[in-house]
Amino acid sequence: MSDSEPLTGEHLALDLVNTRPAGGDGRIDLLDTPQRLGAWLALESDRLYGETGDSAPAESDLAPVHVVRAHVEAVLDALLRGAKPSEAALRALTDAQRAAPAVRELAWDGSAVTAVVRRSGPLGVRLAARLAEAATDLFTDPAIGRLKRCEADGCVMLFLPAHPRRRWCSASRCGNRARVARYYQRHKQAADRKR
Repeated sequence: MSDSEPLTGEHLALDLVNTRPAGGDGRIDLLDTPQRLGAWLALESDRLYGETGDSAPAESDLAPVHVVRAHVEAVLDALLRGAKPSEAALRALTDAQRAAPAVRELAWDGSAVTAVVRRSGPLGVRLAARLAEAATDLFTDPAIGRLKRCEADGCVMLFLPAHPRRRWCSASRCGNRARVARYYQRHKQAADRKR
C-alpha cells in the first residue's frame, strides 16, 4: 500500500481525515480532484448508503467535502490534546447536516414496508451532510477516548485501536517501515561494534 492510496477501514470520519497523509513536502490531499473523490467514494460506498447514487463527483462537490474534513480534523486534534473543540467547528458540522437532512423514505416492496435514507441537493452537499453525521457519531461515541495518532515518524494518520497495544495506522504501511527501521538499526549497531 502506498502513501498515495487512501487508508480505509477505520470509522468513516477518520477515513475522511486520513485522506490528508503526510508527504515529502507536507500534507497531500487524496481528494483533490473529482476523480480522486470518486475513487474514495467507491472505496467507502458500503458506508455511504447510496448517497452518491449514479452521479460522478464534479469540481463543485470538492469544497463542501473539504470544509467538513477540515472541521472534523480540527475537532479531532482538540480531542487528542484533551482540549475543548472549537465552537465554530462544531457549528459548521451541524450546519453541514442541516444543509441536506436525511429523510427516511417509506415504500412498499411487495411484502413489507422499507425505509431508505435519502437526502436532496447537490452531491457535494449531500456528501458533506453524511460525513458530518458520521463525525457526530464518532465524537459522541465513548470509543473516542481511545483515539490515537500513528506513532510512525512523520505519519499523521488517526485510528481507533481495537487492541490497546496497536501503535500504527496500518501494519502494512507504517508497521512494516518501523520494523524495517528497527532491523536496520540493530544490524548497523552490531556492525559498528565489530569495528
